[in-house]
Amino acid sequence: MTLKLIIETRTWRLHEPFAISRGSKDETETLIATLIDSNGRRGRGDAVGVPYEGETTDTMAAQIEAVREAIEGGPTRERLLSLLPPGGARLAIDSALWDLEAKQQGRSVFEMAGVTAGPVNTAYTIGIRSEAAYQAAAEKRAGYAVLKIKVAADDPLPLIAAARRGAPDPAFIVDPNQAWSVEAVKALAPRLADLGVVLLEQPIPVGAEAGLDGYRCPIKLCADELIHDIGDLEKARGRFDVINIKLDKTGGLTEALRLAQAARAAGFGLMVGCMGGSSLSMAPGMVLAQQCEFVDLDGPLLGEDWPDGLVYRDGAVQPPDPAFWG
Repeated sequence: MTLKLIIETRTWRLHEPFAISRGSKDETETLIATLIDSNGRRGRGDAVGVPYEGETTDTMAAQIEAVREAIEGGPTRERLLSLLPPGGARLAIDSALWDLEAKQQGRSVFEMAGVTAGPVNTAYTIGIRSEAAYQAAAEKRAGYAVLKIKVAADDPLPLIAAARRGAPDPAFIVDPNQAWSVEAVKALAPRLADLGVVLLEQPIPVGAEAGLDGYRCPIKLCADELIHDIGDLEKARGRFDVINIKLDKTGGLTEALRLAQAARAAGFGLMVGCMGGSSLSMAPGMVLAQQCEFVDLDGPLLGEDWPDGLVYRDGAVQPPDPAFWG
């Protein structure tokens, strides 16, 4: 099977600047890969990459171009794992292969992966802002089941409390993006539990996890930046309760499903997250989301999107239409 590969980039404007402890942005750029077989069937994949590891659409495109001949030769998804390293480049091609294979076989990627497709509740992420603005943003999404609150190191409790005033009912995920010390986690966790926080996502820097040895947090702790592949699970064992799997980190759904299986076998709960982006970036994550306790696939809610993309309603997101992806 020979394929034609098309690579392009697209910029998606956000509805408002999105700020986390590492910085702020007002747009998301994605790399889109399209694979076309000899019968004209097309498979598409999209990736943001892992920005904090230096990935850009340029670096991802360069990785793909370096193995263009092998990709156009029609590799299996298993073969792709050795052609490209984990990251956004492999994600874009892996997603396109899943989509193309589904079209060739006339069945959905959910069937191919052995999971039942259904709607899931995604968290809606509120970026860093003023105290009053946290409350106002939470009020607008008060009907969601889960809100994710981004914070930094400086006195986060009043900000989370403001969001709680705006939205009394949703469960809260708090994400400092590695900005806290272990000591801060231990001091803040009981008060966060009182505010209805159910998950604390990667609060400490990667490399500081040994400080959690012997500590039992009153809130579930989630490892995010710490985990890229199965080999990283040992770093989280006994320290974190949940693993956040992002397809940009694993390099696609194929490896993400393997990581999920290994994480469950090791006793971890599962979360599927994203680096932002369009519905085409989120669609493969919807396959993994069917087996996750926590879902954060809200990229299309934060900015521009495809007109025929995923359908969101009060935080519930439907599986992709097969004509769109998979």
